Amino acid sequence: MKFQTNEDKLIRIAVQGRVANAAQFAEFEVAHDGTPFALPSTGGIVYNFKTGDAAFGWAGDHIEPGVSVTLDEEKRSSRANMGFNFLACVGNLARVVSGEAKGKKGVVTGHHGGVEHVTVDFDDATLAKLTLDDKVLIEGFGQGFRLSDFPGVRLYNLDPAVFHKWGIRPLRGGKLEVPVACMVPAELMGSGMGHNNIGTGDCDIMTHDAGAVKRNGLDKIRLGDFVAVLDHDHSYGRTFRKGAVTVGIVVHSNSTLPGHGPGLSTLLTCAEGQIVPQSSNEANLARILGIGRFRKK
Repeated sequence: MKFQTNEDKLIRIAVQGRVANAAQFAEFEVAHDGTPFALPSTGGIVYNFKTGDAAFGWAGDHIEPGVSVTLDEEKRSSRANMGFNFLACVGNLARVVSGEAKGKKGVVTGHHGGVEHVTVDFDDATLAKLTLDDKVLIEGFGQGFRLSDFPGVRLYNLDPAVFHKWGIRPLRGGKLEVPVACMVPAELMGSGMGHNNIGTGDCDIMTHDAGAVKRNGLDKIRLGDFVAVLDHDHSYGRTFRKGAVTVGIVVHSNSTLPGHGPGLSTLLTCAEGQIVPQSSNEANLARILGIGRFRKK
């Protein structure tokens, strides 16, 4: 089926940032079990952690895959910086516009709240040429995307090209079948809950209960996985709503901080249960686009 959409009316607009510095938030942080740790975290150019890699098992906390990009590190909550985050959608084209890697192209893979970073996937040759002084221009396209025949489904942060390649299909009764890597019960959602910044931040899956992680297959989560959160409505803010379903994309690695874990950027949400998640081993951005860990050499 060809979906009836409004993509021919969407605004395509350039936003530009620069490579974000790697950050240390404290000399030591304290894990959910009281263990202190000092590990790499957000920001920088990450060479060996890519979209498509496992979210667990790394000697890091909240690690962002590929290149982290921001507009203004000193004023993360400024209107301009939030606009940069809001307009950069998953699947958008990114292009290096300075330095030795000038002209090289990549793909937006998500955005991370708090630090307000946009993550971009580039191939290894480009990563090797990039520096922390380099600037990245993104062709922002996707905010305002709607499905004419499914008005109850709201979409955020998603390039329409990714939607069409995802494998989403209509079902009887006005519902959408959406391929997902796993399904998460509402009670496991933590940091980011209650916020209304659906177009800029993320919400973490809490992974500190070993039993819950195993029962729900969360230990298999990969960066770039499309994940369904049951009984969650992100239409106008992140909240519990029985029967609602939200689908997001995993944007950073696991975290042992209380209330934290792999982060999800919202992509689709519906309060009335029109979204029907369907388990699929192929439900990953890197697999769909052939980027990150699944890029052909």
